[in-house]
Amino acid sequence: MSEVTEKINQERLRKVESILVTQARPTDEKSPYFEMARKFNLKIDFRSFIEIKGLDHRDFRRQKIDILAHTAIILTSRNAVDNFFRIAKEMRIEIPIDMKYFCISEQTANYLQKYIVIRKRKIFVGQKTAADLEALILKHKNEKFLFPCSNIRSNDIPNLMNRNDLHLSEAVMYETVPSDLSDLTEVFYDIICFYSPSGITSLDHNFPDWKQNNTRLAAFGPTTAKAIRDAGYILDIEAPLPNAPSMTGALELYIKKANNI
Repeated sequence: MSEVTEKINQERLRKVESILVTQARPTDEKSPYFEMARKFNLKIDFRSFIEIKGLDHRDFRRQKIDILAHTAIILTSRNAVDNFFRIAKEMRIEIPIDMKYFCISEQTANYLQKYIVIRKRKIFVGQKTAADLEALILKHKNEKFLFPCSNIRSNDIPNLMNRNDLHLSEAVMYETVPSDLSDLTEVFYDIICFYSPSGITSLDHNFPDWKQNNTRLAAFGPTTAKAIRDAGYILDIEAPLPNAPSMTGALELYIKKANNI
């Protein structure tokens, strides 16, 4: 960290009493956000700044992608799973039982049960990242891979496939768009937490005159951090950290320092 950045952060180090999390409220009451709110007596609000909208199957057809010309599907999220099977159903496509599924994580793989009988399918599971999938994909390098994705996506999967000169068709099946936040009359919080560049886009879209002032901004991941800086805002809290791999962990370290705990 540069001396200038360190000075700015020290000058902005003020007591934290309220936090806005730009995601939907967790359904699990044991969420670390709720634990943190109780532990430090904080007001923590939740509001998703982005929405996922499925692409109409007629718009998907314009991409001229033949789903059945592919032998393997790369799935990186529940949204990808939902919209892949939705598009297939709307287009009256029956997915072959020998289709291979390469899932970014066990959670994504388990979610497939919503649409298929897992024990009858060929499913390959990574740990959490695209890099985890690389060895699995290379064992099946002759497959024709389809990648259901959003209009906004990371480059991890395409880069992996290009690096290994493998066949990949990107299929945009859903879009990430700013939520309508017109009912949110004020955005005055001590900290606002962002988890993707799309969240910053939504902030600027909904509140073009918003001034950061003393509001501290927190980012999860390097691309989100870059988006905050590129938008001209000050980034005060960045996660993950070596000693705090989660957003709540990074927040807790900052709150202890700011609130003199």
